[in-house]
Amino acid sequence: MLQIVTFTLGPVSTNAYLVADPETKEAAVIDPSWDGHLILAEAQKREWRIGHLWYTHAHFDHIGGAAAIADALNPLPHVALHPDDHILWREGGGGKKFGLDIDPGPEPTIDLVHGMKMNLGSNEFEVRFTPGHTRGHCVLYVAKENTCFCGDLIFNKSVGRTDLPGGDFDTLEKSILEQIYTMPDETVLLSGHGPQTTVGHERKQNPFVNG
Repeated sequence: MLQIVTFTLGPVSTNAYLVADPETKEAAVIDPSWDGHLILAEAQKREWRIGHLWYTHAHFDHIGGAAAIADALNPLPHVALHPDDHILWREGGGGKKFGLDIDPGPEPTIDLVHGMKMNLGSNEFEVRFTPGHTRGHCVLYVAKENTCFCGDLIFNKSVGRTDLPGGDFDTLEKSILEQIYTMPDETVLLSGHGPQTTVGHERKQNPFVNG
C-alpha cells in the first residue's frame, strides 16, 4: 500500500507529493516544489522518515523545497534525477529567467534510467523516460496502485509547455503516446499542476494529444 499526501506550493502552484509505505514509514518526496518546511512538518507529524527526493525533472518549481528538506535530515536523502536534466538542475532549474534564484539542494546521487525500478517499502516505482517538456523528464509509475506521478508531461486536458529550453512538442507527444497512453485507462495521473486525471480520460478528452 502507498500513502500519498499532496501539496500545492510555490509561485506557480506546483504539486509536490509526499509518499510513504505505512508499514516501514519510509518516505520519499516526489518533486519537492517549494516550502520544504511544510512537507517536513507533515512527514514528522505522521512519523515518516524522508529518505529520498525524486524529481520528474529539474525546473525550479519542482526542486525549490529540496534544500530546506535536506538541511533538516541526517543522513542526506538520496536524490534521483535523469542525467539529461543535470545541467538544468545546476542552473537552479531556470529560475533566474523568472527572477528567482533558488538553492537547488543536494547533488543528485541516482541517475534515473528508463525501465529502472525504485522501491519504497513494498511499493515499486517504475521509471519511464518521457522527454519533451525537458530533455530529462521522467514519470514514476506504480502499477500495483494504478498511479503515475507524471510531472509536467501531461495534465487534465492539457500538456506540458514546450517553449522553454529543452522542450519539443513532437517529442512530448511521442512520450505521451508511448509511455502514458499504454497504461491501463484507470491509471490515475498525478500531475505537476492542477487536479488529478486518468489515462482513459486524457486519451479521449485531451485536446493536444489524442490517443
